[in-house]
Amino acid sequence: MYKIQDFSMRRLLIFLMILSISQLFFQNCAKRGRPTGGAKDTIPPIVLTMIPADKSINFNTKKIKLKFDEYVLFKDIANQLVVSPPLKTLPQITPMSASKEFVLTLNDTLYANTTYTFDFGNSITDNNEGNKLERFKYVFSTGNFLDSLKLKGTVSDAYERKADKNITVLLYAVTETFNDSIIYRKKPNYIASTLDSTAFSLENLKAGKYLMIALKEKNGNFIFDPKTDKIGFVPHLITLPTDSSFHIPLYKENVAFKSKQPTEFKKGKLIFGFEGNPENMKVNLLSKTPADFKSHISFDKKKDTLYYWHSPIKSDSLSFEVSNQDYKKSYAIKIGRAKNDSLQIGSIGSGMLHLRDQFKLTSNIPIDKIEISNIKLLEKDTIKTSFKAKIADNKEEVIFDFEKKQFTSYKLKILPKSIIDILGNSNKDTINYQFITSQVENYGNLTINLNNTKPNTIVELLTEAGQVVEQVFLNNRQSVEFKILPPAKYVIRFIEDKNNNKKWDTGNYLKKIQPENIIYYPNVIEVRANWDIIESFSLL
Repeated sequence: MYKIQDFSMRRLLIFLMILSISQLFFQNCAKRGRPTGGAKDTIPPIVLTMIPADKSINFNTKKIKLKFDEYVLFKDIANQLVVSPPLKTLPQITPMSASKEFVLTLNDTLYANTTYTFDFGNSITDNNEGNKLERFKYVFSTGNFLDSLKLKGTVSDAYERKADKNITVLLYAVTETFNDSIIYRKKPNYIASTLDSTAFSLENLKAGKYLMIALKEKNGNFIFDPKTDKIGFVPHLITLPTDSSFHIPLYKENVAFKSKQPTEFKKGKLIFGFEGNPENMKVNLLSKTPADFKSHISFDKKKDTLYYWHSPIKSDSLSFEVSNQDYKKSYAIKIGRAKNDSLQIGSIGSGMLHLRDQFKLTSNIPIDKIEISNIKLLEKDTIKTSFKAKIADNKEEVIFDFEKKQFTSYKLKILPKSIIDILGNSNKDTINYQFITSQVENYGNLTINLNNTKPNTIVELLTEAGQVVEQVFLNNRQSVEFKILPPAKYVIRFIEDKNNNKKWDTGNYLKKIQPENIIYYPNVIEVRANWDIIESFSLL
């Protein structure tokens, strides 16, 4: 009996040992997977040492050593690192791979008795989680003391609701040789960047008098190029020290007008390129033409281009004069070598025609005339509906005007040879368009009640993406109504039209003209179906 019990006990012990070993084996196998648990690292890198030390004086070395508590990377250093006063070339950073220690080699000769600020922006991140060491700065002086004055402020876009990122703010010291044109030919004494915000701070400045401007540059050389850059400026010189804060609106200047050699793009379509403001641009044909000669001018909304359309003419060249106020230049253009262009008709409003809109046909070639007798508008496919049709001023659209009924289907039938363009082309086939209207209950209304309105104010209703839906001139009115709006989010823009020319005017740095002021309603307004929204706003 004792032997049997002893044997059973040994079997039980062996079984428990095997079970324990098996559990240990599977636990070890499980540990081979990716570890889980534990809080995510959100702590930015820490600078342990800087050689020479931060805020050193009598700086006289070419190398700066930085040591961090973990492996870090320098990212987008060309855009993030701002050195003030600016250097000709940015320092060389080694290594450019992840490391705890870095050496910055200076290739420029530094000014004497000058305080330098190296603003690394948000370029330094840890190698694992990408945590940023935000706005890390390293400061030193080549003289016996550090300059300590500051300037701060904000920037905005003079026209758009949102400002650009990475705006550069520049300070120019006023000396005996200073003049306003310095921004076109010399780099500033101090610079700062907004990075991804609208605020800026210039630090470690000397006492004195300064010109301050802001630039959104294309090439990043701290020199103003009116062809590519946006600019903003403080209209008066700044004397440091000061406790004032400054706001700078940026705008794109109109450069001096200049025309380019025109060319023939298609038969009957000439392209005139230009630079500058085309508001007063005129293209006059100097060549003799037959009595039935027709022409039309249009501008490309996306390019600095004027299109000159003309009816067929028996000539191998045409002579023109391009003028814009005091500017004049003559050109001769060879014609007749380009290919013919075919008429293409499209539509605006096909499918769903909102009650506040008009149905429009569009053309790739200016329209010369329409044969209304060849066009039919049917309600519910069978009921003939009266309408009026006219060619728009731009000659690129036919606008249909008729009494729109709610929740009704329409069919527009355009027979061949109904639309004739300036080149003599016409539609060869029958064109059909179908569209439907909705109910008034599916739209909303928006009323803006205004306090302290200013003379000559333009009110614009925009989509959230910035497209103009409707433009209203206040003329001392105290409220504006936008009716039958499709449900969507809208933005309201107020333009102080000081010269009453019915449009927004940009600024000019050399003439010290600021752009016309624009005020945005502070909130995006959501219009819902069957809602009447009333908002109040003060323009002061």
